[in-house]
Amino acid sequence: MDMFMRAAYEEAKKGMREGGIPIGSVLVVDGKIVGRGHNRRVQRGSPILHAEMDAFESAGRLKASDYQRAVLYSTLSPCDMCTGATLLYKVPRVVVGENCTFHGPEEMLKARGVDVEVLNDPQCIQMMEDFIHSHPDLWNEDIGE
Repeated sequence: MDMFMRAAYEEAKKGMREGGIPIGSVLVVDGKIVGRGHNRRVQRGSPILHAEMDAFESAGRLKASDYQRAVLYSTLSPCDMCTGATLLYKVPRVVVGENCTFHGPEEMLKARGVDVEVLNDPQCIQMMEDFIHSHPDLWNEDIGE
């Protein structure tokens, strides 16, 4: 696991410790983390605060040229909402920790020219499998089922 995915993974663990859903994300520009986040839907009572959205939010306002040099790392395949934000800001590359427990619209990203790399990291997979098994209702709420 590279250092950026490790940072996203640590964000996911932080979210789990807070009683939330263990998904983490970091936004990297020019080899530096400019935003980090984790799923805070439970903690903040938010319908939209997925890990990727939290990372975008924590990065603050960036120039369009910054987003166009960015890489978004997420421990889990981004959902429709997070994919939309990625496309809106023209982030050219997304690195996904795993897409075994949830497979978002990665083909939509690819169709729009985004380079998507899926690691299927065993730690990311295990963390989500354990969470889904222990909290199926919370998980289904998060993915809109």
